[in-house]
Amino acid sequence: MPALPSREAPLRRLDLPAGLTPEGERMLAAALALAGGAKAANTLRAYAADCRDWWDFGSRSGFPGLPATAPALAAFVADLGHRGARISTIRRRLQAVAWLSRGHGHPVDLRDPLIADAVAGLARQAGSARRQAAALTLPEIRALAAACGHDLAGQRDRAMLLLGFAGALRRSELLALDVDRGIDAEDLTRSWVEPTADGLTLRLGTSKGDPAREGVRIGIPRGRHAETCPVRAVEAWVAAAGLTHGPLFRPVSRWGVVEPGRLQPESLRRILRHRAGQAGIQGTPLEPISPHGLRAGFITEAYKQGLGDEEIMAHSRHKHLGTMRRYVRRAKLVTGSPAGKIGL
Repeated sequence: MPALPSREAPLRRLDLPAGLTPEGERMLAAALALAGGAKAANTLRAYAADCRDWWDFGSRSGFPGLPATAPALAAFVADLGHRGARISTIRRRLQAVAWLSRGHGHPVDLRDPLIADAVAGLARQAGSARRQAAALTLPEIRALAAACGHDLAGQRDRAMLLLGFAGALRRSELLALDVDRGIDAEDLTRSWVEPTADGLTLRLGTSKGDPAREGVRIGIPRGRHAETCPVRAVEAWVAAAGLTHGPLFRPVSRWGVVEPGRLQPESLRRILRHRAGQAGIQGTPLEPISPHGLRAGFITEAYKQGLGDEEIMAHSRHKHLGTMRRYVRRAKLVTGSPAGKIGL
């Protein structure tokens, strides 16, 4: 199996043009450095998982991993569809394989009719309805917090879910948080929590909403109710777990031991679904319970409370109004319906 994606993967097999001057070589080196940093760390991690899945498929099916051919990629699409993968996931898998192939000197055209038609056919099978994360409402967030016990795992889960909701955080942003700045506070890719007189400041490093990697800061004030206050919940978890540095949210063993590593994305999904089951919260096939529901729920509730677009976007770090308003439109279907204004 060839090396999985890294910042250098697409550039390894580049042949230097003949006749370059020293200045030309320097400029080419600068261009390679820029291209090598074009993919965010989260994208690279996702691509690595995607390529492992591609390689596993090849081992099971007999298709070669490299070069990736159109028939092999079309069969990969069918296999992913059989395993219930979303269309968005399938497209990202294909992009990852194409990127890996390009890095090893085997360009792939994902517009090949065999590949494109396989994806289109699968999309038609899935129907026109789009799966979206169920936006978790404020009453549901209260129920989730109440479902978390007072043991270490319960305190962690309460802090994690309340902070994810209050910060309108993406899953990657939530799990990337550290307890403190650490010794390398100048590393702009890092994320951490800073206590303040009024609550918490979250310093978010590289994220989807920050492609320039400048880092953003958002404030989390203390809540009105102790049982749903994200600041108190984080303080209680940090104190109970004895955390002083490193990842904020970590695995807790069945024996109640806090482990040193960072909680993984799939673990957050399992935790949320477990707590939702305890709280009696159910999703639907088209709107399943998922970590993105914390972010969607905050935006929906903010709209219901009368906050304006700019205020919501400043907190959620959305760059495009249309993207943010997808959540607003869903909230407005009921609250803004004329059926409630005709005197029934």
